[in-house]
Amino acid sequence: MSTPIIPSADLRSPDLGSARSITSTTRRTKLGSYVILLTFAVVYMGPLFVLLTVSMKSLPEFFKNPLGLPAGLNFENFVDAWKLANFPTYMLNSAIYASVATAIFVATSILVAFPIARGYFKGSKGMLTLYVVALFLPPALIPQFQLILNLGMYNTRPGYILLFLVNPIGMIILVNYIKSIPRELDESAAVDGCGYFRFVFRVILPLIRPAVATVTVLHAIGIWNELILPTIYLTNDNYYPITRGLIVFEGVYGSNWPALSAAVLMLMIPMLILYMFLQRYIISGLTAGSVKG
Repeated sequence: MSTPIIPSADLRSPDLGSARSITSTTRRTKLGSYVILLTFAVVYMGPLFVLLTVSMKSLPEFFKNPLGLPAGLNFENFVDAWKLANFPTYMLNSAIYASVATAIFVATSILVAFPIARGYFKGSKGMLTLYVVALFLPPALIPQFQLILNLGMYNTRPGYILLFLVNPIGMIILVNYIKSIPRELDESAAVDGCGYFRFVFRVILPLIRPAVATVTVLHAIGIWNELILPTIYLTNDNYYPITRGLIVFEGVYGSNWPALSAAVLMLMIPMLILYMFLQRYIISGLTAGSVKG
């Protein structure tokens, strides 16, 4: 008489109920993630949608129903904003300030960030700590104003550009990203007789392109959107950036909100184009710059 064969624990069929439970939990997690992302998208895109609808309204229509949909597509506000805010001149000034200041800042920051990241001089950690502390300090407007005034650069383009040659967050991103690059490259370059500037710009710079793109976008957007500093340091109409030109829409008894909304939409286009060209580098630059150390 044969003995029945009892399957061992290792040969038993998997627990289908447990697998289904895990699959269901995963689906609920994904659904919850999508709901959260959709909520944030609505929160961030909502003001932009309101800005777009307001820019299409006439001033009486805006006062009648500020948050309602426009009766039709009205592009006259964009034409008026282009003329009243002197967009051609002021936008050219903003482009000069943003491009020149960003280029100088990025080039000098790379040269400074490399020895700080490598610790090639005494006090490099302390200097990095100072940059971190500077993130939490308010801008020193009075000493800054006295410095520009004593240098004879008040109400000048070079003086205004000088205000944007330091950015602590940009320096921190570059330092932390450079720390992820192997030191063996430094030793190989030293053996081959490669100079400091050649090594930084020929070897290090191509390896830190994501961080450079991130810093470039953040710094350029900060300069492009600045409103307080041009009000303080520039009094000549020919030197005004585009943000200073938006003040023309502010009246004594009210503001032309539809024209101002149209001007703000046109103001954001150059930075949006810059972001679209560099977006593939930005996320990796921010991520690596925040976790590498």
